[in-house]
Amino acid sequence: MTADILSAQLPGDRVRPLLEAAEAHDGIAAFSEAFVQGLDDDRVRHIHFLSEHDGEVVACAGLAEDGSAELVVHPEHRRAGIGEALARKVRAEHADAGLWAHGNLPGAQALAAKLGLKVARELLVMGISADDIAHGAPELPAGFEALDYVGAVERWGRDAVEKQWLEVNNDAFSWHPEQGGWDVERLHRAMEAEWFDPAGVQLLYDGDQLAGFHWTKRHPDGTGEVYVVGLASRYRGEGMGGPLMQAGLQHLVEGGSPQVILYVEADNIPAVKRYEQLGFEVCESHVVYQ
Repeated sequence: MTADILSAQLPGDRVRPLLEAAEAHDGIAAFSEAFVQGLDDDRVRHIHFLSEHDGEVVACAGLAEDGSAELVVHPEHRRAGIGEALARKVRAEHADAGLWAHGNLPGAQALAAKLGLKVARELLVMGISADDIAHGAPELPAGFEALDYVGAVERWGRDAVEKQWLEVNNDAFSWHPEQGGWDVERLHRAMEAEWFDPAGVQLLYDGDQLAGFHWTKRHPDGTGEVYVVGLASRYRGEGMGGPLMQAGLQHLVEGGSPQVILYVEADNIPAVKRYEQLGFEVCESHVVYQ
């Protein structure tokens, strides 16, 4: 027996206990950072559907404007048709909605099969121990300099730094559904995250021109993350990816991260191979069913 499906604007306080229960049971977060933010921030413009039982939220689905969606059902209320009802509600709202399955757990696979959905995208999480990361500052060609965001702003000013940062980001990720097409408002919204550390943004300059950036993240348990690495198209194929990667890894290791993870599209074979050569190994798989 399923509970009624209700629409809600910003249900953060009511959904957080549900997310915590699901993560404790599954060992993986049901909602990504963007969808967690969407629970409380109307700028993200997510639509939410809730399922309640005895006044408690036992399931939630979030739907983004681009058609991506995430859903979660409380462990004690699974296998009762609630997840299927939520998924159908989402796809009724957006016919081509892609449903994220973080960890691609058996329950998600079963639901996708019931709905006749196939894997349309796979995102890998790769990790490496800090002990296996090469230590030392990156070796840079003549004329190049690595600065963090703080140092760059002190030299050129915030507006100039962020303008070039956005230009490189949108050049590097013109193809990417989440990372491409950013503007200043989108950048500042990302920088509002509790974990954001301006010293964790490593910027690689060729004179006064930004060649690339390595935006790092540190999780509450200390795990470091290669959050975003972007290199301007004119510098690709010039061997600058390695130094840019090393600048961020060195920052994370020096800050005490015992391990570092990153996310990479599974079909980006060259990138996966490069990360494997650096010692990263696949530890999780996240897929989109469509």
